[in-house]
Amino acid sequence: YDTASRLYFEPLAAEDVLAVCRAERPVGVIAQLGGQTPLELARTLRDEGIAILGTTPEAIDLAEDRGRFAALLHELQIPAPPHGEARTLAEARDIAARIGYPVVVRPSYVLGGRAMEIVYDDEELERFVGMAAEASPEHPVLIDRFLEGAIEVDVDAVCDATGDVFIGAVMEHIEEAGVHSGDSSCQIPPATLSDDELDTIEDITCRLARRLGVVGLLNLQLAVKDERIWVLEANPRASRTVPFVGKVVGVSLARVATFVLLGRTVAELREDGILPADRYHYRHLPSTSVKAAVLPFGRFPGVDTILGPEMRSTGEVMGIDADSGMALAKAMLAAGHALPTTGTVFVSVANRDKRLILFPAKRLADLGFRILATRGTAGVLQRAGIPVALVSKVSEDPDNVAGLIRAGAVDLVINTPFGRAPRTDGSLIRTAAAATGVPCITTLPGAFAALRGIEALLGEPTEPMSIQEHHAVAREGPIQVRLTFDEAAGVAGASA
Repeated sequence: YDTASRLYFEPLAAEDVLAVCRAERPVGVIAQLGGQTPLELARTLRDEGIAILGTTPEAIDLAEDRGRFAALLHELQIPAPPHGEARTLAEARDIAARIGYPVVVRPSYVLGGRAMEIVYDDEELERFVGMAAEASPEHPVLIDRFLEGAIEVDVDAVCDATGDVFIGAVMEHIEEAGVHSGDSSCQIPPATLSDDELDTIEDITCRLARRLGVVGLLNLQLAVKDERIWVLEANPRASRTVPFVGKVVGVSLARVATFVLLGRTVAELREDGILPADRYHYRHLPSTSVKAAVLPFGRFPGVDTILGPEMRSTGEVMGIDADSGMALAKAMLAAGHALPTTGTVFVSVANRDKRLILFPAKRLADLGFRILATRGTAGVLQRAGIPVALVSKVSEDPDNVAGLIRAGAVDLVINTPFGRAPRTDGSLIRTAAAATGVPCITTLPGAFAALRGIEALLGEPTEPMSIQEHHAVAREGPIQVRLTFDEAAGVAGASA
């Protein structure tokens, strides 16, 4: 491992960083490993005569300036959601009318999705535009068309000064688009993306890295919907997923980026064995790895647990297993939300989710779980032939589902939101679950993922593999699989 010669505990402010630079007289400053704040300091440091190693302040501004970045995407013929920048409420209304609701409203130059919201009408727009403007008063408010039902994707990559790009990994989010990437669970290798889609994502990453002039780390966020791939944003810096990717693929992206900043090339690092020779290395891993967020709701009684575009997690954990469901179950266990294998599941979902909840509810009932539901959801389940017990809403009866949760009579809650008011039934149900430590799923994709985890826990136990063994197998390259077909039985099989 590497250790620093000296370590300074100072604020990430221009005055303090400049004082350290005057004392140390460094060859240059690496701005891309400290999140969003150092990127804002890069130009100030450069103006004071301090070299910025890697991606230039101009390239950083190009990626952060939504208008210029959109023009760059148009130049490269890369799809992006319709968008606009507003400095006044009137401009925001005009943009929303042009691109159509729902829209994502967010400030620029902020981290963690602060003051970001999904807005569905003019009334919400007025409220949230003001909040976004307060979060970043010197910059315009960004308004983008929200791609409902899209699969969100993250990419972490390193680009050298010659334009050669190493793709660390492509991560597929488990939660739907609209949940902040820091709160959404994600997995490597991607679960549902085809090789053609992965090829396109890698091509977009390489083209953007070269056009932006990235030297070092790049994080790209994309959305996949209706067989189209849309770029949401590009961040020429280390993202919070860099440690996760490094642990999964056995390559320290921070170390690789540092080599690149100091003049090494991706090709040289491949020759030295620091990088894998297989460019598709992350697609051929021997196990599935799932990252899950650690959410602090147990420490804040009364806070709604619903996930959205503003980041709320305070940490991350990962689970790894040959079975993707077991990897997810391990990640949830590490995050403090162990999935049950028996007991009672409470289900209450928004109208838009009632049709799709039928499969996980039926499967949970088949696995022996008792299903509870409020009137609307219970009616849908009953008509589908799923055994369900009716319980009262919080607003209907003192002896309601929140009381059952607090009494320990519920082992899992599946509740998708259908109201923004802070004291809706759903909010009270979710806060009761958080207070008692009952796992609470607030998205439909999360419900399907939890079902896979429960099925894995009920199945045969898998053989544990150390992270060193995982990395060793990953370095060996893709496993060669020979397909066979038994004509008499009509069954396909495979052998390694």
